[in-house]
Amino acid sequence: MSVRRRTTLRAVAAATVVVALAAGCSNANSGANKGGGAAGVLTLGKPDGPQTNNSNPFLTTSAGAVLGYRHMIYEPLAMTNMIRPTEKADPWLATEWAWEDNFTKVTFTLDDRAKWADGKPLTAADVEFTFNLLKEHPALNGDGVPFDGVAVKGKQVVLTFEESQFVNQNKIIQTFIVPKHIWEKVENPETWPNRTPVGSGPYKLKTFTPQTTTLTATPTYWNGDTKVKELRYTAYNDNSAATTALATGKMEWSFVFMPNHKQLFIDKDPKNHQLWFPSGLGIHGLWFNTTRKPFDNPALRKAMAMVVDRKAIHVQAQATLYPEITNPTGIPLPAGEPFLAPEYEDATTKPDVAGAKKVLAEAGFKLSGGVLKDPGGKPVTLTFTDPAGWNDYITGLAIIKDNIKEIGIEAKVKTQTAEAWGTDVANGNFDATLHWTNSGATPYDMYQNIMDGAIVQPIGKSSQAGNFGRFKNAEATAALKEYANATTDAARTKALNTLQKIFVEQAPMIPTAAAPIGAEFSTKNWIGWPSEANPYAPPQHTQRTALEIVLNLKPSTK
Repeated sequence: MSVRRRTTLRAVAAATVVVALAAGCSNANSGANKGGGAAGVLTLGKPDGPQTNNSNPFLTTSAGAVLGYRHMIYEPLAMTNMIRPTEKADPWLATEWAWEDNFTKVTFTLDDRAKWADGKPLTAADVEFTFNLLKEHPALNGDGVPFDGVAVKGKQVVLTFEESQFVNQNKIIQTFIVPKHIWEKVENPETWPNRTPVGSGPYKLKTFTPQTTTLTATPTYWNGDTKVKELRYTAYNDNSAATTALATGKMEWSFVFMPNHKQLFIDKDPKNHQLWFPSGLGIHGLWFNTTRKPFDNPALRKAMAMVVDRKAIHVQAQATLYPEITNPTGIPLPAGEPFLAPEYEDATTKPDVAGAKKVLAEAGFKLSGGVLKDPGGKPVTLTFTDPAGWNDYITGLAIIKDNIKEIGIEAKVKTQTAEAWGTDVANGNFDATLHWTNSGATPYDMYQNIMDGAIVQPIGKSSQAGNFGRFKNAEATAALKEYANATTDAARTKALNTLQKIFVEQAPMIPTAAAPIGAEFSTKNWIGWPSEANPYAPPQHTQRTALEIVLNLKPSTK
């Protein structure tokens, strides 16, 4: 499957639909490059199968979200860089914004040049309408921001909140703004397919088919000229088809997991074929169901974390595409360096079998004849689960299975359909599973997703907000709340240091890789892509910053 970067389990529903549709679709290679940069065309896509005509920007299941073209039609108030989370966001529809009263109030000043693709001006009334829309329709408010007061003051829009929004500030300033004169006529915006989308961005929807979506540049885009005159998104059936399209130049921009990317992609055109997979502050890892014995014992979880070989997972399971996790706090580096607690600055994830055995022995576990027994004398066994076909995860589980065998734990791997797996994870019906976390401007989002006791659901009730392992630790929950409501950087640092210590010592989840925000791309027709040397944006085309990338591209002179 494609490289995963999802924010919550709600996205599993979209993946499930895609898998089901892909099984019966025909050749999805229509829309191939017929001239590339020379004709002003950029070809891109994903291996997610045929799509349904839906351009609702707020629905994660829409074709606009899955393929990423919603970012070319709808724009945010400001643009953040997820791989440089401490940098100030770039002004976009708003020329400036100011937070007050410990992030309980924010005032946006709008760019008076902004206008909709149909020529009407974009005003404060549109912004006010958008935030009220999200406030009134929780299904559209994917980030769960607790909107309260929304008011207009001339060209300014003022939002007020009952509690500090420090942890949500980037989510708020990145909100898609929609035109009031169109959306106010919609009877049910939560299910509206929005098949003729009108946004303020530089592109309009030209044609849509289940296999190919074409956008064309708006001649009167308010924020300048665009060199890319047409965007063609192709929905390929699977990784193999997408990889072939990239290798042959039919597709110029995508993110596809390739276990041997050098041979399959780079070597096909070493001069032009490139890839870059940086990370933000989200991770992949092995989640434990902490309600099941003996996995409710933190010593067992910590010992398992101490023997997992992240380097092997990085090389064998992820083909070095996913950034390696090198710190036991799980905080990805270098993005998370400013947040590391002093006691973990030099810590590593190098396997320590002897140390793990010592932790187990001190907790009452006994290793006899190569079998680990819990304090009650029962052999420790478990079942790993993940969807069939997710080869990076399945290979990772096989590596972890071998690793924990060294401390006497017997494990087996069970594969499921994506739909069954998603349901089981949400309902707490698993021993341990590889899964991703949320990501944000700080490690808070990652830790909150894993350890927040305030969002714990009972076994059998879907836990869509996270904490799938039902981890309960009063100190962690308190630290998360303290971080979110702190009034000083010092208080936030103290709370985050506490969370790091709990994560390492209690191991509710074993981090295995940083969540990549990467892509493969070609410089044959277009130049100006972000890179490690010029990291102005993550290269993945399903992120908001994809718009910034497209506006930065220029025809190649090769």
